[in-house]
Amino acid sequence: MTYPDTPRIIRETSNGYYFYDIQDEMLMHREIECLGEITAASVNAIISQVRYLAREAPGEQITIFINSPGGEVSSGLALYDVLRAVHCPIRTVCVGDAASMAALLFASGDVREMLPHARVMIHDPLTPGLAGSALKIKDAADRILKVRELTASILAKHSGHTLEEIYEKTCMDTWFEAEEAVSFGLADRVIDTL
Repeated sequence: MTYPDTPRIIRETSNGYYFYDIQDEMLMHREIECLGEITAASVNAIISQVRYLAREAPGEQITIFINSPGGEVSSGLALYDVLRAVHCPIRTVCVGDAASMAALLFASGDVREMLPHARVMIHDPLTPGLAGSALKIKDAADRILKVRELTASILAKHSGHTLEEIYEKTCMDTWFEAEEAVSFGLADRVIDTL
């Protein structure tokens, strides 16, 4: 996915100058970025890149750099499913904040690394303004509770904690500095070189 103000690389060849986005260079090195809000569009771009790399070299590691406030749960779960389905080890690197759905994606990596000043935040799924009849509100609440259980069970699986321990942490915004994320089981190690 190309982001605004994306740096471009210039290469001189015998046929003249060749310009391309830095993401194209990163893709050649099996590196992908998950930046900004998680939406259907951003996730679809990442899924396409992951599937392409998995087909190009099955079994070789794919690195995903994450700096995201989170976003749409359904889109994030689609990406989660793809990351778990490909036959490549997934290395996630938190380079800023991995919050909400981005925290779940970060924690699901086979290798999970954080830069020293990166942070992870977990919480229950947010509920947009509910309105309508009592039955509509009850139906929406039931769906939100199912999503809460699903996301908490994924975090429990990847952190080694019980569902109850995850619920205790997700009932409010819980931030983890890099070393705290490692201690809690959301990350494997803190790195200072990429």
